[in-house]
Amino acid sequence: MTSRTLISAVGLHKQFGAVVAARDISVDITAQTVSGLIGTNGAGKTTFVNMLTGYLKPDQGTITFEGTDITGREPRDITRMGIARSFQIPQLFTSLTARENLEIALGIAKSPLTRANEILAQFGLGAYANSVAGNLPEGVRKLLDISLAMVAEPKVLLLDEPTSGVASDEKFAVMDRVMDVIRAAGVTVLFVEHDMDIVRRYSDRVLAFYDGAILAAGAPDDVLNNAQVRQYIIGEPLPTTANAEAPHA
Repeated sequence: MTSRTLISAVGLHKQFGAVVAARDISVDITAQTVSGLIGTNGAGKTTFVNMLTGYLKPDQGTITFEGTDITGREPRDITRMGIARSFQIPQLFTSLTARENLEIALGIAKSPLTRANEILAQFGLGAYANSVAGNLPEGVRKLLDISLAMVAEPKVLLLDEPTSGVASDEKFAVMDRVMDVIRAAGVTVLFVEHDMDIVRRYSDRVLAFYDGAILAAGAPDDVLNNAQVRQYIIGEPLPTTANAEAPHA
């Protein structure tokens, strides 16, 4: 099967005052792949996601989606084109039930409200359909938030720390459920994650961000075993190069 480039970012640069949040980021995202984005806080990964989804406009560079330039377009326009996202903190109507949250999303997407039962079942949320979202366990809230992003049947889904706040004994179950639904729908995924066990298990490809740039990109084992990634991102000192300089973008 021939791989197809779905998103192409070229020379993305974003600066906030004296702080360079993204510097010359160029990367292609292939259709129906899962890319894990890693890096310490402030490394540039969330800035990259925000530029892809229209929440930030790059100072320089271009982003194309299926060959169409989407650089600087409004988030709602990018969502309509087929790029959806979830957030680190679930964006829910906390006083409404899980079903009511889904029905609102379905209404916005002009999709039949009867799909709510199907989506609840897909994400294992049937038992929580009539529970108030604000009272749900964190793992369930994450699943509900991601289910809302899937309502519009996106081609690309960006997940911001899908397992943060989820109990360690639940994180794999949550990700298994999410990935089963996503893969069945043929959706391309990029997810920001600090848990290297999750990154290694679910990624086809890993993009390691450091100082606003991509330090390494490739297969999970290759990137996670990269000496600079282990030193500057994972936090393991190099045994023989303790005095080595940090990489410069």
